[in-house]
Amino acid sequence: MSTASIATEVSQEPETPGERPGFDEIHILWIAEGTSRDGDTVSMTAAGRSAVEDIVLGLMPGLPKVHLHDKVLSPSPGGEDHLGPFRAAARGELGPFVLVVEGSVPHQDIIEADGPNRWIDRLAPEAWAVVAVGTCATFDDGHTMTGNPTGSPTGSMALADRLGRDFTSRGALPVVNIPGCPVQPENVMETLTWLLHHAAGTAPPPPLDHMLRPQWLFGKTVHEGCDRAASPGHATFTKDHDSPKCQVKVGCWGPVVNCDVPKRGWTGGIGGCPHVGGICVGCTVPGFPDAFVPFMDEPTGGSPSSPLVKPYGAVIRRLRGITGLAAGQEPKRHHDKAEPTSGHAPHRRP
Repeated sequence: MSTASIATEVSQEPETPGERPGFDEIHILWIAEGTSRDGDTVSMTAAGRSAVEDIVLGLMPGLPKVHLHDKVLSPSPGGEDHLGPFRAAARGELGPFVLVVEGSVPHQDIIEADGPNRWIDRLAPEAWAVVAVGTCATFDDGHTMTGNPTGSPTGSMALADRLGRDFTSRGALPVVNIPGCPVQPENVMETLTWLLHHAAGTAPPPPLDHMLRPQWLFGKTVHEGCDRAASPGHATFTKDHDSPKCQVKVGCWGPVVNCDVPKRGWTGGIGGCPHVGGICVGCTVPGFPDAFVPFMDEPTGGSPSSPLVKPYGAVIRRLRGITGLAAGQEPKRHHDKAEPTSGHAPHRRP
């Protein structure tokens, strides 16, 4: 986590990794000085499969040497020692770097002299890649939501809105959005690891969806990975939070929200909203939170769709019950007669 500057010319990146040698060293400049609460930084430390300490210590093969500059995780005493790499990057004197922004961007500078907006405006054009971490940075959320009691006069915006939807980095990449409130630990580290492999020239650019989210992480809905997903097929819904049945009736938006938490869990594969009785409130999509409040109300479309599946569910439950009884019958060879028998039947073979 050295703060030493490494002068490296960053050229336009080709589409395929094999056309360039890649970088041997790269910096990660992590900014959380906008409207962040540092929750995504804290969440990131729970990652295990691509742990931040393994990446920084060079324990993962195939990655360039990584210098992490983060106010929470850096051993820097702060002040100019911490700001040195940021100032060098703004002047174009730092080697290739990934700019990570946590927290939404204020509409106006909070600090007129040297606020977060000016840092973003200076660093983003020089960055090899730009990553927005957490729902605040990716889509903006509670700071400008309808009915916000703080009455913020400035409001805020997503990073991609600040930079422009047609923004591309020095590495020919758009803003990479990793939403979540907070972000799922493995999601952010897995995406950064892919970017680092791409920087090393050993991987293609990460595939992104139309919301600039990693496709392999946000390609499935919460419902598709949920342990409760069989309940709607049986038309069995709960109105309590202490039941293993589907929670659509108590506010879960899982059937329409893309997120991998039900399959991935949270820390070490344990936890995650539906696993602990929680509902999906849609924190990985742009409509959060306005489209989902009040959180405990039945989602739009839930009232007409739930009764429609009840006749289907009744038939399916009955048919599966019959099939289950047939599958649970012991075969004829299981008996208490004196002469044993087996299932061997030569006449069944060709």
